[in-house]
Amino acid sequence: MKAPLSTYRLQVSKDFTLDAAAELVDYLADLGADWVYLSPILEAEPGSNHGYDVIDHSRVDPERGGPDGLERLAEAAHSRGLGVLVDIVPNHVGVATAPLSLWWWELLKHGRGSRHAEAFDVDWDFGHGKVRLPVLGDDSLDALELAVGSDGDKELRYYDNRFPVAPGTADDGADAATVHSRQHYELMNWRRADAELNYRRFFAVTTLAGVKVETPWVFAESHAEIGRWFTEGLADGLRVDHPDGLADPQDYLEHLAELTGGSYVLVEKILEGRELLPTSWKTAGTTGYDALGDIDRVLVDATGEQYLNAALGLADAESAHENWLALIHDTKRAIADGILRSEVLRIQRDLDRGDALADEALRGSPAIADAIAEMLACFPVYRSYLPGGLEALQASATLAARHRPDLSDEIAVLLAALSHPSNAGAIRFQQTSGMVMAKGVEDTAFYRWNRLVSLNEVGGEPAEFSIDAAEFHARQAQRLAAIPLTMTTLSTHDTKRGEDVRARIDVLSEIPHAWFETLQGLRESAPIGDEEFDSLLWQTAVGAWPIERERLHAYAEKAVREAGSSTSWNNQDDAFEKGMHTAIDAAYDDPRTHELIDSLAARIRPAGWSNSLTAKLVQLTMVGVPDVYQGTELWDNSLVDPDNRRPVDFDERRRLLEVLDTGALPEVDETGAAKLLVTSRALRLKHEHPELFTGYAPLSAHGDSASHVLAFDRGGAITVATRLPWSLSQAEGWGSTQIDIERDSVDVLTGRSFEAGPVSVSELLHHLPVALLAAVNQEVSE
Repeated sequence: MKAPLSTYRLQVSKDFTLDAAAELVDYLADLGADWVYLSPILEAEPGSNHGYDVIDHSRVDPERGGPDGLERLAEAAHSRGLGVLVDIVPNHVGVATAPLSLWWWELLKHGRGSRHAEAFDVDWDFGHGKVRLPVLGDDSLDALELAVGSDGDKELRYYDNRFPVAPGTADDGADAATVHSRQHYELMNWRRADAELNYRRFFAVTTLAGVKVETPWVFAESHAEIGRWFTEGLADGLRVDHPDGLADPQDYLEHLAELTGGSYVLVEKILEGRELLPTSWKTAGTTGYDALGDIDRVLVDATGEQYLNAALGLADAESAHENWLALIHDTKRAIADGILRSEVLRIQRDLDRGDALADEALRGSPAIADAIAEMLACFPVYRSYLPGGLEALQASATLAARHRPDLSDEIAVLLAALSHPSNAGAIRFQQTSGMVMAKGVEDTAFYRWNRLVSLNEVGGEPAEFSIDAAEFHARQAQRLAAIPLTMTTLSTHDTKRGEDVRARIDVLSEIPHAWFETLQGLRESAPIGDEEFDSLLWQTAVGAWPIERERLHAYAEKAVREAGSSTSWNNQDDAFEKGMHTAIDAAYDDPRTHELIDSLAARIRPAGWSNSLTAKLVQLTMVGVPDVYQGTELWDNSLVDPDNRRPVDFDERRRLLEVLDTGALPEVDETGAAKLLVTSRALRLKHEHPELFTGYAPLSAHGDSASHVLAFDRGGAITVATRLPWSLSQAEGWGSTQIDIERDSVDVLTGRSFEAGPVSVSELLHHLPVALLAAVNQEVSE
């Protein structure tokens, strides 16, 4: 299997097409990237800036450059020795614009009789033979119109929404409402979707309908174009979006391996805690959130935890952990009872229809639905893969019975029923548990838990505050043994905050008292009225500062509605939101509020830059295949999507790289050139000398500030990086701290040479807070 040494992620859209990506190949090659990594490129909803709402699996999106654009990109990449990795979306299709979603339109037009009825996961019986579409603003059909489409066929229209009319159902002069009653779908009030929807979707997004790739012809037809990319040599690997939504991820990956000839495949699998990727899966690894979490935590000062806990009224780390578990139980339960209630009831109906519930009295019982929701709320990981992961299901049942002893009998019955891999209810429970986790934790609890918000990141557990260097090294050894070709990352299109924002926020763990003094001042000068949310907002603002006013407003509005405490998407509190936006304006217009934020941001900025350079070098050189998310070779203060999909100034990056390649050694300053230096030199060393990155051995420092060193030898390439830079600057500096190197080496970042033996860390890190050493006989491009 051909595997990348590194990747560079590009967000392809109508504004940044495959041809634009092709024009960037020379820069990416000069940077040192080994493969170009593309966001989804199959035809998506018009104007989609992400591509995860595919409407036609049979062709590359014309808006994104079409098949010819892909050919030109592949030719450009391969001519410079770069591979091509493409993101694919097997779990769902976009159905927001029904006439454009070819399979969906046919389903709506012909219902159960459509060939494509087999492709979608619809509970026809529950819908009385109809697909329920939650598009109405209320319960009225008064705005529904009967019209003639551009193809001459009649169709129903509800404002901008268009729906097909089944043959023979509109030929008698009937009005729109009567024609609607004859269709294979039912338009309903959008508020009914939470409990009455009858098709599987992506999370709670009703415009993304789940497809059944476990059906052979569905897989074959939805992947024919993807297969062509490999038979024609256009693509070299794939990233699989949301495999946890599939009925059988392992079976899917086996078919994908056959289709691609065993090519390099990654899965967007979120691992909880020390959870391991199933060893039976035909995949090289994950998309890197597990690595991201390790890097973030090794840069957090453990001594700050006690102060931050006390400020939040938490006695100690144990109580903080209990508080976190209680929070996510409640947020997950609220999701199961709220926006995903339809999925809970679908599991119950699947169990009712089989023989899993022997007691007739339990069929349709509200107590069974209650117990299903409780087990989903208590599930400890995203999902199981029965028979694998049975222990997670058992743990869920045990915890659920502890929370709800009144449901212990129902939970025992469910445990038995949901333990069988072939049981339809068990399959659906597995597909649903990840949805509840994602919406309850990532998209709710992460916006409420405010102890140190740099840790509120996809795949991470904020209750794990920090790890030391020894634990970091242990996790790298495990990664090398199990998934050495897994991806590592610091930023993605899904991260809640960009890598450099998190790096600055990490510094607050070293000066928690200063942070809380600032927060108290902000609560006085710009009160928001939600002390759970204001801490999260102002930490984020400090981490991203200076940030454009409109971007901070947009972030805050999304974040506070996701949190759902003071306002929400479906029940907006206009008065609260107006007050919040007034507080944000104060950060720019009120001198005292502005000074509070600006002074703290300036105070932590140098240490934040140090953390950023450490994080970048560690991520690029640790075990795995490092990805650089577009633009993050310079400082990046992006926040949650869509903020992290803003256009990137590649001309500026090209210019700075050319300057660096003259031999200029940059300062660590606001230009970000130092980060570009670290990125390009690390990528180039790995590209030109992969043999230096085949092992992993921790390196220990000794002396006054040894605990501030994170160092490891990858088999010839040695990374030395600074931890906890604020604390270091307040002490004696590096003092007598030394590190031993076994061979004469050159720092590829600065060009300085060092002889084998003990090396002064003060001397080694004189210009930059990081160093990348390679044997003196290894030359790296400049």
